[in-house]
Amino acid sequence: MNIYQVIKKPVITEKSHQLAGEDKYVFKVAREATKEEVAKAVETLYKGVKVAKVAIVNLPGKSVRWTRRGARPVEGRRKDAKKAIATLSKGKIDLFTKK
Repeated sequence: MNIYQVIKKPVITEKSHQLAGEDKYVFKVAREATKEEVAKAVETLYKGVKVAKVAIVNLPGKSVRWTRRGARPVEGRRKDAKKAIATLSKGKIDLFTKK
């Protein structure tokens, strides 16, 4: 799998900002991605970093329901997602500063 297909985007939230202080960075990744592929992709995309460990979190899609005027409610489901938390042993990633 191509490294640009493995990592979709970094997750920028309050919790991920706190984890960055502990050298842990959160990324949305492809559902087929493995820990080894994520580690290689992070090291390739962000030069000068070394990944010590990767934790993967599978997020099930939520059930959603919406109504339309004059029609019955529609039920659906959002897509499943996958997050990876990469712990760095060397280097820093600058995700939270404005450029």
